[in-house]
Amino acid sequence: MRIILIGPPGAGKGTQAKRLVDGFGIPHVSTGDMLRAAVKAGTAMGRLADEAMRAGKLVSDDIIVGIVRDRLKEPDAQAGVLLDGFPRTVPQAEALDVMLEAEDLALDAVVLMEVPDDLIVERIVGRRSDPETGAIYHLVFDPPPPEVADRLVHRADDTEEAVRSRLAAYHAQTAPIVPFYEAKGLVKRVDGVGAPDEVTARVRAALGR
Repeated sequence: MRIILIGPPGAGKGTQAKRLVDGFGIPHVSTGDMLRAAVKAGTAMGRLADEAMRAGKLVSDDIIVGIVRDRLKEPDAQAGVLLDGFPRTVPQAEALDVMLEAEDLALDAVVLMEVPDDLIVERIVGRRSDPETGAIYHLVFDPPPPEVADRLVHRADDTEEAVRSRLAAYHAQTAPIVPFYEAKGLVKRVDGVGAPDEVTARVRAALGR
């Protein structure tokens, strides 16, 4: 299966992505992972991305699309892939269409995880991480044990102001790809509110699995 997973930051995409790739036996391909791998491998696109990032610039759509194209040609992606973090814009979605058509391939589904903004803010602002173990807790939904509470860290970008800024960027830049894919009949809307197991069941049902 070739699936795109989209949704606002904090919607639980990471958790569901892991479960999907484990269940379907396809690679999880995220923009961040692809950029780091391309830079490390020293590919032509990786070098361009590295130059942009070192200069403090955003990596252009052309570079991102090129890196995705290279990644989709890898042997493990031939039978299917879960794209996470790409496409982020309509031009990227259009470029992906061209890319797939050139290889006589097609998307199977676009899974949209829907979670209200206020709940996203509550989820992210309440997160705390343990620098010693890497464990992540939530002050309300998954409270830490008392013995580790004093050493937990609150990420600087997990403030309400920062989260709402990221949500605004998502609604302005990424949400418009939803009607683009709805016109193609590919969007599967999934309620992302609830326990991870419940959400996984909804995702699998939406995909007919």
